[in-house]
Amino acid sequence: MKLVLITAIAEFEKEVKKMLKEAKVKSYSYRDVKGFRDASEESVESNWFGSEMNETDSVLFYAFLLQHNLDALLDTINAFNKKQESTSKVHLAVFSVEKYN
Repeated sequence: MKLVLITAIAEFEKEVKKMLKEAKVKSYSYRDVKGFRDASEESVESNWFGSEMNETDSVLFYAFLLQHNLDALLDTINAFNKKQESTSKVHLAVFSVEKYN
């Protein structure tokens, strides 16, 4: 059993839900969150936001998955990210669950 966390900008919410469905993830939770990025150490030319502190409307998904569902989800997210022209991507983190009830 794995615990996965998925973060994405709010504009990708429908796409992430579609990816979860394609990976046969039947149950998950999600909530709106504020993404934050401190760009104070970047040069002005490379920081297209034009300010040092940036907040973004984002979504956070979390679910418990079996390995075969995780593999399918990872493939789907990787394919989605490769097609993106924007700098924003869907991010996935995986945690091992040693015990659950």
